[in-house]
Amino acid sequence: MSTSHPLPQGAHPRHGLDEVIHAPVRFSIVATLAPADKAEFAFVRDTVEVSDSVLSRQVSTLEKAGYVAVTKGYVGKRPRTWLALTPDGRAAFAAHCQALRAIAEGTG
Repeated sequence: MSTSHPLPQGAHPRHGLDEVIHAPVRFSIVATLAPADKAEFAFVRDTVEVSDSVLSRQVSTLEKAGYVAVTKGYVGKRPRTWLALTPDGRAAFAAHCQALRAIAEGTG
C-alpha cells in the first residue's frame, strides 16, 4: 500500500514524501525499525521517547498503511509485542528518505 510513486521529470522531490511516514513520531518509529528484523514494543517506545498509548496509536496507523506488522506472543509467562517493518514499509521508508535527501541537497 505504498504511496510512493516514481516522480515525473522535473517534479519537486517533496512529491515523493510519504504522508503516513512523514509525521515525526511515525518517522522515528519506522527509522527505529529499519535496521532490525523486529523490535519489542517497549524498546521502540523507549527509543522514540513516547508513551505506550502514543506508540500504540501511531503503530496502528502504520499497520493500516501496511508498513508495520505487529506480532504478539510470550517470553516465559510475560506477554510481549513485537513490531517489524513489512516489505512495503521498507520500500516506503527508503523512498521517503531519498525524497528528504533530494530536498536537503537541492537536487530536485
